[in-house]
Amino acid sequence: MNKTHEEFLKRAIALAEKGMDKGAGGPFGAVIVKDNEIIAEAYNKVTSTNDPTAHAEVVAIRKACKELESFQLDGCILYTSCEPCPMCLGAIYWARPKEVYYALDRDDAAEIGFDDQFIYDEIDKDMQDRRIKFVKMAREEGLPVFKKWQEKNNRIEY
Repeated sequence: MNKTHEEFLKRAIALAEKGMDKGAGGPFGAVIVKDNEIIAEAYNKVTSTNDPTAHAEVVAIRKACKELESFQLDGCILYTSCEPCPMCLGAIYWARPKEVYYALDRDDAAEIGFDDQFIYDEIDKDMQDRRIKFVKMAREEGLPVFKKWQEKNNRIEY
């Protein structure tokens, strides 16, 4: 019997609560589905693993890619308890699922202290105007590696 989008989304929400209750991290959960079967699920583990990238979506993407033995989520649907933050949004686009469903949005997250607006604002700024100092240097040393990649015959495009 096929499950509905709402059922998978409810699972993501349940994972958010589970992770929060365990003290693993913030109240966020994610589920990745392929062919109506859950292939990976996760909750936020930022504080329990001391990993600022261990958001539910990223952890689930890592698990799903390992399960699928692929760096892309072709034909998959990601369900997440909250609209993805900028980092997760980037990871989702790199992973290329076909759809994303979410329950809460960035305004809901901001109301409980997870406000990512400053990151959206930073992305639009020129490098020299960002809060964190970014220094471009050693370009000439880096270019040969890019040239080598460009000439590599057996590279895997992604």
